[in-house]
Amino acid sequence: MIARLKTAFRLAIVTLLLTGVVYPLAVTGVSAVVFPRQSVGSFVTGEDGRAVGSELIGQAFESPEYFHSRPSAAGYDAMSSGGSNLGPTSAVLRDSVVERVNAARTLEGLAASTTVPVDMVTASASGLDPHITPASARVQAKRVAHARGMALEAVLALVEKHTEEPTLGIIGESRVNVLLLNLELDHASKR
Repeated sequence: MIARLKTAFRLAIVTLLLTGVVYPLAVTGVSAVVFPRQSVGSFVTGEDGRAVGSELIGQAFESPEYFHSRPSAAGYDAMSSGGSNLGPTSAVLRDSVVERVNAARTLEGLAASTTVPVDMVTASASGLDPHITPASARVQAKRVAHARGMALEAVLALVEKHTEEPTLGIIGESRVNVLLLNLELDHASKR
């Protein structure tokens, strides 16, 4: 009986060391070598060298001279990541989408018959999506150009420059990183 307990205890210690120490250290080490920038948070720095955000986590932009991120059910709080868990038959979800569509049409000066891109009115599953669709960026470009006193063509060129294609050409959709685009706008405005 004691021999079995000793064996079980040793096995528990070995398992704890392998799964709780060796494996996490190995994964962390490999990720630091293979993905050095992503493994430390993909921080983006401003002109002063200070971190202004992460390429991987969306943040709120509310000023008219900035492109706005996708709505967040988590309030852009990385510690509260998650969706609203409201399903397609939810009256609360339907009402919030209708409210967001009306607000987007008002903010962007769109006609009542204009289709609003879905990512402008629905939150992502994580609530922290750093990207918007190129269609969403194009809808917002006129407002941003007007607020910054820039030519619409110049703003659309920046949108095009920051449009990322699907991963490996087939995974996901084309997307625009809002933080990187807004930083480029700030830089372009100072020239």
